[in-house]
Amino acid sequence: MSTTASDASFAPRPEDPLLALASLPGVPDAVDSVRKAVDRVYSHRVMRRRSNEVTSEAALRAARGSAALSGADWALEEVRRRSDFGSEAEARTVGAALRLNAEAGQLLSIWGQSPLRVLARLHLVAAGGAGVTDETVGRPRLAGEPVVEAPGGEVPEPLTKAPLPEADEVAGRLEGLSRLVIAPSRAPALVAAAVVHGELLALRPFGSYNGLVARAAERVVLIGSGLDPKSVCPAEVGHAELGRTAYAAAFDGYLSGAQEGMAAWITHCGRAIELGVRESTAVCEALQRGAA
Repeated sequence: MSTTASDASFAPRPEDPLLALASLPGVPDAVDSVRKAVDRVYSHRVMRRRSNEVTSEAALRAARGSAALSGADWALEEVRRRSDFGSEAEARTVGAALRLNAEAGQLLSIWGQSPLRVLARLHLVAAGGAGVTDETVGRPRLAGEPVVEAPGGEVPEPLTKAPLPEADEVAGRLEGLSRLVIAPSRAPALVAAAVVHGELLALRPFGSYNGLVARAAERVVLIGSGLDPKSVCPAEVGHAELGRTAYAAAFDGYLSGAQEGMAAWITHCGRAIELGVRESTAVCEALQRGAA
């Protein structure tokens, strides 16, 4: 295996490795800031009566943000008005992101018991629905199989120049990730979500749409942990707002395996959640004014 954050997390380790990451410099402050931000939006008066509307709008904006990071940077209103997502590569990417956000909340009961089944389902929803018909859909890639983030169109710049992990390494590390997810942990949701997100970005386990799947898995963790049970804090919005360059730089920290790099990635994910909260707070305000 290459020296990555995954090695630091899954090699000889403390009993609760995620909790150990929660004590890295800057992470406790990020956890506290995220918790306070989430509490503020959940206490908004609109959430008492119209939370379903906020959830729906958050899902739409999250899908737009995730698709933008995968090379389909559409305006929100374009995403809102379109009904055809099968005509060309960017449209298929946007459609895949929308389907993933709709699916994420349906998989919570399975995630805690079989994360790998959920990941396979997420890829099937993304790639199968986008018209990818080959045998790679819904399963981790095998030796020699390529990875194309958005099939059928211009290939976006890879998020990292790190070599693609070999298939046997992917299989082993996915098993390690699964064990980590299933094991009891007292770590904050931010830490668990950031590790799942980062590890899937690092592994690129599927033949396509790995970025979309990684961000959808982050969403599953945030919902299932109880931090964001109504799914109104779209981290994808924040990741897109912070920009692909900052996203890639923070991810390089995850790949480094160094404590400072891991802390930088986790705090970056925390900032993304806070920006997602800000977006949903604005939606609440608009609903309260009768402007949405």
